[in-house]
Amino acid sequence: MRVATYASHSALQILRGAKQEGFETIAFGKARVRLLYTKYFPVADYFIEGAYPEEELLELDAVIVPTGSFVAHLGVELVEKMRVPYYGNKEVLKWESDRSLERRWLEKAGLRLPKVYEDPDDIDGPVIVKPFGAGGGRGYFLAKNSGDFWRKAERLGVRDKEGLDRVQIQEYVVGVPVYPHYFYSKLNRELELMSVDRRYESNADAIGRIPAKEQLGLELETNYTVVGNIPIVLRESLLMDVIEAGERVVKAAEELMGGLWGPFCLEGVFTEDMEFVVFEISARIVAGTNPFVNGSPYSWLRYDYPVSTGRRIAMELRGALEEDRLGEILT
Repeated sequence: MRVATYASHSALQILRGAKQEGFETIAFGKARVRLLYTKYFPVADYFIEGAYPEEELLELDAVIVPTGSFVAHLGVELVEKMRVPYYGNKEVLKWESDRSLERRWLEKAGLRLPKVYEDPDDIDGPVIVKPFGAGGGRGYFLAKNSGDFWRKAERLGVRDKEGLDRVQIQEYVVGVPVYPHYFYSKLNRELELMSVDRRYESNADAIGRIPAKEQLGLELETNYTVVGNIPIVLRESLLMDVIEAGERVVKAAEELMGGLWGPFCLEGVFTEDMEFVVFEISARIVAGTNPFVNGSPYSWLRYDYPVSTGRRIAMELRGALEEDRLGEILT
């Protein structure tokens, strides 16, 4: 068995973690990035050109570890039909990619969620508008009222109410952005808090460097495309809030879709009242784990050696292989 992943997003960490656990590794993707994974950061034993070279991956006895880039690039329908073994529960994909289903999942988990507006004419305060799917923040925008929404929605091709099925309009909750990363083991049925990050987004973070008076004059449009990630260590008194939220999400997934296992991330904010408000879930490894390729303060508290999320995936695959339980974690 070899560990494979799409050459983007968090592939360096996934492949490095797999090699640490003794697996041979495969990266596949655009020809331009071959040297990134084979020379500059030599983590791939094989590199295959192509978006999804199924036959080659089957011949190499590959197991695919999914990333946000992989799912966004191929689309949920193609991923569901893949013949190459896939680490995780594919049933989760449709719940995560459809914001209505996603909200039903998070509501069942009992999390505090932002208000959602079905009709732009009902907007009565600041909102953030998000296209469906995993796009790394691309296309997100803020709006203050109905007119502002329709003016900005045009850039997403939304010109009338028939196009509203492409976006979700959420209450904009003021707080500190926090993205805790979890790992749930199907083998031992335990949840682990792996690390926490916040995102550096363009141009939302860059605008903050411009004085308010000049911002008004420039009439800049805010964009939330993620360009990098910044590590965070939370106040210890907040950790149980984050861990309990993760436990409830896992429990709800078992009831709704047959389970969530492996890495996932809850994306939200802590308000000034120290309330954790969750606005979405990423049900696979997120790029915010990349600052922790040698482990985080939280993984160091649990393990006596460096464990990234990428390595933790490989540890699970190794354990399942040794216990003859791969069928329980691959779909």
